Amino acid sequence: MGHFIWTSAMVPPSRRTRFRRSLTHFTLRATLYGSWVLGLFPFTFDSGKKQLHRSRWLLAYGVILNIGLLILSLLPVTDDHNMIKEEVFARNPLVKQVEFLVEIISLASTVIIHLRTFWRSKELVTILNELLRMERRHFRRLTLGDCIEFDRNVIYKGLIIVLEIGSSLVIYFGIPDSKVVLREAFCIYLVQLEVLLVVMHFHLAVIYVYRFVWIINRQLLSLANQLRSSKRVDPDEVLLLLQLYSRLVELNDHIASIYDVQMILLMTTLVSANITIGYVLVIMLINSNRFSILVVIIFFPQALIINFWDLWQGIATCNLAESTGRKTSTILKLFNDIRGMEKELEQRITQFTLFCNHRRLRYRHCGLFSINNEIGFQMVVTNILYVLFLVQFDYMNLKYE
Repeated sequence: MGHFIWTSAMVPPSRRTRFRRSLTHFTLRATLYGSWVLGLFPFTFDSGKKQLHRSRWLLAYGVILNIGLLILSLLPVTDDHNMIKEEVFARNPLVKQVEFLVEIISLASTVIIHLRTFWRSKELVTILNELLRMERRHFRRLTLGDCIEFDRNVIYKGLIIVLEIGSSLVIYFGIPDSKVVLREAFCIYLVQLEVLLVVMHFHLAVIYVYRFVWIINRQLLSLANQLRSSKRVDPDEVLLLLQLYSRLVELNDHIASIYDVQMILLMTTLVSANITIGYVLVIMLINSNRFSILVVIIFFPQALIINFWDLWQGIATCNLAESTGRKTSTILKLFNDIRGMEKELEQRITQFTLFCNHRRLRYRHCGLFSINNEIGFQMVVTNILYVLFLVQFDYMNLKYE
């Protein structure tokens, strides 16, 4: 991850641009080193061959560390660690049942996410090496301009990880009358950080694929402008772009298949957690005289907002890559208005257009649904509807006497 770089624009970057790139570089490095420390990235980089290699030692270290952390986080120390939770559970048994279900989903998701990550690491290293090779041989030379969306998505995803951990710690330590157990908090939130980093790996892969497709689109626009200026375009350049694009689509499909189960489980966990938080927040608002204003106004709403942002940012990243792939077809249509093209060049453009019509860049997890803005809106609506269902089902217990 941290070994991918981008080429600077032709003009000297501004201070704001330099700061953005520095922050992006820091986020990538922090993700890489954090993943190594937590045993989530069992690969070493051979600077001579410029390739990643799967290390059995790092793989064994990651398996042992993550199993140990999961066991420690499950040891019974405190169940209801604050008075608010005890009161809500006592007066609303449905909340306790829903939270227990969410904990089961979260635990199962964590175990399966780690198993899938280690199990398919051999396939992942092959894909990463192919992306490294394409970056080194082709995309450094083809880079045109500054890919702002790449930097922005990397920074946002890194910021979300910090906010997710910070939000959990605020709720754990900030709620009045909490029974704080440092060992429990350390293990639980370290496991949470590991899951967030695994998800970060997927989104970094997606955003790198997006950036490569963005470069191809910029290059196609440049070729179209050359033809409009009566300059000759080498058909082999279009053929190279077609080969790169087709290979990216193939690699993208492999990436989606490696992470599809993990991403479905994460989205399920976030949606179920948002339903629980939203339901508890409704109870607190109805009985605001019994709870601290700080808890009702700040603690739980901020957790809900950050969870929704995390869910939406992941969907937005996949949607950005898909929409950029669709733009490739739109750009290729510009060549239809250009007259006097060489026959061989026209054939290459036609081949590229046909490929884009039959093979699209998209993320369809387990063949069930595509990850785009439409599914994002459906998830938000689902969250709201389930909270309403719970309120209607248990409305007699909402108001405390």
